[in-house]
Amino acid sequence: MSEIVKNDDMNAEEYEPVIVSVVDEEGEEHIFEELDILEIDDKEYVALLPVYDDEVVDEDGELIILIRNYDGDEIFLEPIENEDEFMKVGKMFEERLADMFDFND
Repeated sequence: MSEIVKNDDMNAEEYEPVIVSVVDEEGEEHIFEELDILEIDDKEYVALLPVYDDEVVDEDGELIILIRNYDGDEIFLEPIENEDEFMKVGKMFEERLADMFDFND
């Protein structure tokens, strides 16, 4: 059974973005704004938008979708390896975020 959890902060009048730092396999740090979260079949997915020079990209930004895993108190963001799973989750995020962004294939 699937459950969808929406980031309620997105609808708040005084929206404060959730900024996350991700360190890749090469040790390079990347900064993202967390746009939304979906929980489907006991997996948690997060939609991220890159932030450059401490500013969120307004146009032509790339939506990044990752799986959020936990190991104790640590959070790990990992790519979605299954293409069908990625397409399903990506479509759900597109529908949920359509009022905020124009998506190109």
